[in-house]
Amino acid sequence: MSRSIATMTIAFEQDVVAARQQTRRIASLLGFETQDQTRLATAVSEIVRNAYRYAGNGEISFVIEGERSPQVLIVTVTDHGPGIADLEAVLSGQYRSSTGMGLGLIGSRRLVDQLDIRSDRAHGTEVRLKKLFPPASPVVDDAGSARLKANLAASAKPSALEESQQQQRELLRALAELRERQEELRRANHELEDTNRGVVALYAELDEKADHLRRADEMKSRFLSNMSHEFRTPLNSVRALSGLLLDHVDGPLSGEQRTQVEYIRKAAADLSELVEDLLDLAKIEAGRIDVQPTEFTIGNLFSALRGMLRPLLVSESVVLRFEAAPDLPALFTDEAKVSQILRNFISNALKFTERGEVRVTAELADDDRSIVLAVADTGIGIEAAHHDLVFEEFAQVKGPLQKRVKGTGLGLPLCRRLADLLGGNIALASEVGVGSTFTATLPIRYEDRVEVATPPVEVPLRAAGSNRLPVLIVEDDAELQRYYAKILRSTAFRSVAARSLREAREAMRNEPFVAIILDILLRGEETWQFLTELKADPETRAIPVIVATEVDEEGKIAALGADAYLRKPVDRHRLLSELKRLTGSRILVIDDDPATRYALRRLLGHAPYRIVEAIDGQTGWAAAHAMRPQLILLDLGLPDMSGNELLDRLKRHPATRDIPVVVATAHDLSAAEISTLGLQAQAVLTKLELEERVVETVAAALQAAVPIPQ
Repeated sequence: MSRSIATMTIAFEQDVVAARQQTRRIASLLGFETQDQTRLATAVSEIVRNAYRYAGNGEISFVIEGERSPQVLIVTVTDHGPGIADLEAVLSGQYRSSTGMGLGLIGSRRLVDQLDIRSDRAHGTEVRLKKLFPPASPVVDDAGSARLKANLAASAKPSALEESQQQQRELLRALAELRERQEELRRANHELEDTNRGVVALYAELDEKADHLRRADEMKSRFLSNMSHEFRTPLNSVRALSGLLLDHVDGPLSGEQRTQVEYIRKAAADLSELVEDLLDLAKIEAGRIDVQPTEFTIGNLFSALRGMLRPLLVSESVVLRFEAAPDLPALFTDEAKVSQILRNFISNALKFTERGEVRVTAELADDDRSIVLAVADTGIGIEAAHHDLVFEEFAQVKGPLQKRVKGTGLGLPLCRRLADLLGGNIALASEVGVGSTFTATLPIRYEDRVEVATPPVEVPLRAAGSNRLPVLIVEDDAELQRYYAKILRSTAFRSVAARSLREAREAMRNEPFVAIILDILLRGEETWQFLTELKADPETRAIPVIVATEVDEEGKIAALGADAYLRKPVDRHRLLSELKRLTGSRILVIDDDPATRYALRRLLGHAPYRIVEAIDGQTGWAAAHAMRPQLILLDLGLPDMSGNELLDRLKRHPATRDIPVVVATAHDLSAAEISTLGLQAQAVLTKLELEERVVETVAAALQAAVPIPQ
């Protein structure tokens, strides 16, 4: 709800001073601190001065927006002048004039929370300055608004001399604060110099100790590696020779001899397993283990494990089950290491489960970018106090089965290291007497995390599944986060969860988002200021923000710049409709074949795109200038001009040269022709390839494109 506080007419030069005085009085009555009063009054007087100087007249209004704290003070300055011809240049700081126009607008924007401006020759200029109330300010309701108006009417208007004296006092106060800060800075510099000397000495000592640790770590890894290799040869010999004896190569063995040799062979096998685990750990710690990613399916992996581990089922009272969710994507990672992790999990589960079942499952994670592999058993379970212990090297939990079931204590630590090497993690949930569940969450596609400085190369098109549009969900309720993730799972969008403003800011530093879904009330914090910052920052202003909340403040939410307002509980269809409306990319299809245009509409219809069609080159040229699309799909065989000619014109003109163009043609092109087109087009497709490649090609081209000014 909006409450008008005061209005003024700008007709004379002294009205600039009066506007500054009125702004300061209103800010003071609303509880703003002295510094904020000065900032707001300075910003308003600068905008009013521009209105008087360039338009000769105007109006100013003061409005309070919102029903609950923090409310928003909105000061609107309008004029009916000629408008600002170079508004974008002015706001970007590039424009300079003899009068200094532009610097005032930029300076005023820094003094308030938000500054919105609309300007054109027909309607003049409107500037809206917004400032959030201080947290301690009381809410201004209808009665408070009436009192505020009465106070303004009763207060005497200061003269120009008094205003000059007030500005002088503000300047003196600012200078005093500046001198105080300079003195603080000088003292801080002296303290930093002393601290810096101490830090330098500390770094030297730390470097020396770090060097000792590195050498010790290298020696440990070298020892483990050498020891493992030295043990391998005699162990292999023992296993081979015992195998010969058991196969009766040199004659039969007595029953007692056979038992003894089997014990020898079993001991050698156990020791060999220990050596292999030690060697793997040593390789990982030394950074010498290689990841060899290949594409494979969960079905094939489970089939191999089922046959490999069936001999471990020594009791009919335990059942080994494999269950995979339907429609799981193929994995691109190191199959041998994934198999090694699961083998360790399953063998441990079978060792410590006397009856019941061991269930191996696979399902897609909520982020749609990882696979969750779990091994659940109905065994003896692990006490909560020992959950961390089982992942320590050589550590074993004492229990009723431990004496009977021997182990090295290296399997689970190795699993954790392997999962980390593949970019994933290991988790354990267990209860004594109920059973344990070991879970490995691994990325569907392995990505090498080592950054190597290489010259820039052309980025190949990615698979369609990797081009889903990221949406940041700022919501502290875990159930609602899952709800949003499920809504977006089968769409062109993917959800990225943030349960606090700190997580939201961190996510925005790591990834660009096509939209933000924002709750106002988070646990322990409100997001009004965050919304204000998003819409005030030039780098984030264009990101659509959908406020989904229980707070009934639609007017204030719109005033702070939100692009849509949804009341909880959020309707699925309404949310998807708003996302498509706010994020839809404009695609211009220039093709004279109606069948091809129909096919493209159907193929791209499920994605958030708005498609406009042109049936010849001249119409396409005009549409490209009028609608400024994010992408053009161009046929080379147009009735009125060559597609190559149109492509050349588009890339030469400043207004259209940054629009990515994907050529879709039925012509047979030579390698040289495709190479020539590739210098100007983002991609070249034959019409036979449309059904298979157009979705991923369009998504990749849009993702790599330079933003087109609107």
